[in-house]
Amino acid sequence: MKQNREDVRNIAIIAHVDHGKTTLVDELLKQSGIFRANQEVVERMMDSNDIERERGITILAKNTAVTYKNTKINIIDTPGHADFGGEVERVLKMVDGVVLVVDAFEGAMPQTKFVLRKALELNLPVIVCINKIDRPEARCEEVIDEVLELFLDLDANDTQLDCPFIFASAKMGIASNDITVTGTDMSPLFETIINYIPAPVGDPDAGTQILISTIDYNEYVGRIGVGKVDNGVVRVNQEVILVNAHDPEKQKKVKINKLYEFDGLNKVDVQEAGIGSIVAISGISDIHIGDTLCSLENVSPIHFQKISEPTIAMNFIVNDSPLAGLEGKFVTSRHLRERLFRELNTDVSLRVEETDSTESYKVSGRGELHLSVLIENMRREGFEFAVSKAEVLYQKDEQGKTLEPMELCYIDVPDEFSGAVIEKLSQRKGELRNMGAGNGGYTRLEFSIPSRGLIGYRGEFMTDTKGNGIMNTVFDGYGPFKGEIQYRKTGSLIAFESGESVTYGLFNAQERGILFIGAGEKVYSGMIIGQCAKVEDCELNVCKKKQLTNTRSSGADEALRLSPPKILSLEQALEFIDTDELLEVTPKSLRIRKKLLDPTTRKRASSKK
Repeated sequence: MKQNREDVRNIAIIAHVDHGKTTLVDELLKQSGIFRANQEVVERMMDSNDIERERGITILAKNTAVTYKNTKINIIDTPGHADFGGEVERVLKMVDGVVLVVDAFEGAMPQTKFVLRKALELNLPVIVCINKIDRPEARCEEVIDEVLELFLDLDANDTQLDCPFIFASAKMGIASNDITVTGTDMSPLFETIINYIPAPVGDPDAGTQILISTIDYNEYVGRIGVGKVDNGVVRVNQEVILVNAHDPEKQKKVKINKLYEFDGLNKVDVQEAGIGSIVAISGISDIHIGDTLCSLENVSPIHFQKISEPTIAMNFIVNDSPLAGLEGKFVTSRHLRERLFRELNTDVSLRVEETDSTESYKVSGRGELHLSVLIENMRREGFEFAVSKAEVLYQKDEQGKTLEPMELCYIDVPDEFSGAVIEKLSQRKGELRNMGAGNGGYTRLEFSIPSRGLIGYRGEFMTDTKGNGIMNTVFDGYGPFKGEIQYRKTGSLIAFESGESVTYGLFNAQERGILFIGAGEKVYSGMIIGQCAKVEDCELNVCKKKQLTNTRSSGADEALRLSPPKILSLEQALEFIDTDELLEVTPKSLRIRKKLLDPTTRKRASSKK
């Protein structure tokens, strides 16, 4: 018989980028007393990965748990970027309610709508937490109206509309049920979670059923499946059947070696767990997201929604440049293949396919950020490889017409820059859908634009708006192909011969455009050393030394002044490269090069085009 388990609550914290989810989780952990009084605590504890800490973003959904007044609250911190939407979609299957965090100044943003829609589709109760009320420009009353309008837009039912509002400042560690009263701690939020979010329901006497929603990976124990116990009890050393609702042929008898529950930031060994518990299970080598673990006598898989398909792809290629193998530890195609397929253990939104060549793999993901995080991780692990320009994945409709992925792009930009942004996005096949006054001298623009129109645009956008613009995108299905887009209006400066760059050669080269390298750097024929001021490519010899004669002294060189080179970050380099170019990625360097290094072969190929 089904019953409630009153001593447990399972919630996910969902929000738009930078609205304060991870900081809110920090405060819930601190105020639940899981740390000693003198323990040193870092900010954004849940962002455990280096890249997450550096960029201030959450990439992977994380589990934690706190205890408040004898009730265990399992909390899942989710990412806010659209590129990591696959993480949000699946963790919502583990919880019985969500806390929707909304910035008291920015209000409801595109990603707020995306994550809220997912929660409402699963019929989850929502607690709205208006965060950052301590911001001087906070506008809580208007934001409440915006959020309620969003609920109405998404066809929320009366129960969902009647949701509690909490007013908090995660940074100061305070929350309140009343907009006019300043809170003293987080207890109003804890109380609301316990009173409003329903307790997990299940049948403790039925056969075991656990849906695996997340996969963790550990070098020592391999794959770890994380999921919620829907029915029955799960015990260490229990034999279970591994099945999958989308793959009826998958039926495998496995044994549970180790069972963990979450407590604060740690996993704690347990012998058994009942309904509503979120558990981590190790010892099953081929466990995947969407699998169900069932007891031997009651084999029934739990349905799991399909993860959204990738929209963008790039090729990861074994590095074959003249400088290959000098800086990386892992350089062969076997290393590359092994590492890319290992990434599939934990990242559900990623696809890796083998191509006709054993040296190249096609990797598809949800966006440029998604793939650039993978490239950066591999680079830090000592891998050396090359990647091609990101290209979108097309589909065909029944009539055989080409469809391409479309995005809704929301832009908040100071009024004086709106003209420049509209002009640039129109050239990239963007269609202005809406234009209205934003907050404090900003204009809010809403575009429908092909995904490929946004490839390589972010850097340009930052320059055009002097760093003051905010751009958010949400995937908007597939639409008819919009025609060719010219990505770049400038050519490349290409090194003509191999060697080491010299001030004299660079001084002559800098008149042609912007340089990416300084003196004393290794270059090879076909390597791109800068951006040409004109549309066509230009070949230069930057290794050229000044010929010394009786009348020319070596000291005359000192007068040559070089402009500082423009050093590209990984994202900028991925945005800059064109379709006939590659980015060479090593642990120490990023070099851009032509796919065809030999000038004669290159000319032949372009004349055939």
